[in-house]
Amino acid sequence: MERRDFIKFLGGASLFMGVTPSVFSSFTKKSCDEEKCRAAWKGLGGKDKGPFRYIHPQEGMPKVLLYGDSISIGYTEAVRTELDGKANVFRLFTNGESSNVFIQRMELMKTSMFQPFLNEGWDFKWDVIHFNVGLHDLKYLNNNHLDKENGKQVTSIRRYKANLKEIVRYLKSEFPQARLIFATTTPVPENAEGRFEGDSIKYNKAALDVLARFPEIVINDLYSLTKPNHEEWMIKPGNVHYNNTGRAMQGKEVARIIAKNL
Repeated sequence: MERRDFIKFLGGASLFMGVTPSVFSSFTKKSCDEEKCRAAWKGLGGKDKGPFRYIHPQEGMPKVLLYGDSISIGYTEAVRTELDGKANVFRLFTNGESSNVFIQRMELMKTSMFQPFLNEGWDFKWDVIHFNVGLHDLKYLNNNHLDKENGKQVTSIRRYKANLKEIVRYLKSEFPQARLIFATTTPVPENAEGRFEGDSIKYNKAALDVLARFPEIVINDLYSLTKPNHEEWMIKPGNVHYNNTGRAMQGKEVARIIAKNL
């Protein structure tokens, strides 16, 4: 008898011995080993501090994943603070960058951290996935450097929309129980390096056109939250990133939307 069939046999036999399947599973499947999981996490990105610090899953707590670029990296700790005691807030092990690498990086995290790929690894399911792509799609690169004069745009709007469709199909197929929340891309300011002012609006429109087909996906309009406060929240003129006030306010809004959908 093969091992898989033997395990099934024992599971069935457990019912006759008065042992429930859930109790029996505890004998056949080891729970997450923190030391092993922490090592696997460090192997993914080599970082274990700040937004990228290892989060050990707590039983009985909802599991939330933040996927995004440097904007989400900036508000990750604020979200964790706001949802402390309400949810475990994880984030992608690295910068999520463009829509072209979304599925690849999600798969890498899954196969590196979760059972059965990692023995004694994570064995939970995501309750909420809050995700964004766009700011790295609309930028222009020349020899891997920001350059809107001589560079080429990373992802055309047509390709961006196609990527988003694939991303949604992937998330709904792989994580059917998860509540999906899409965050709109924050504004590109005047004179931004490697990016044109107004492109966030175009890419957000493209994203919303795609997501209109999936009304069950919640929209977190971070663009509209940020735009009126952009001058006050930006690190400096022409920079797409935000100061402590901006990151805190964005984090509060992300946490509010997540809490509403837990």
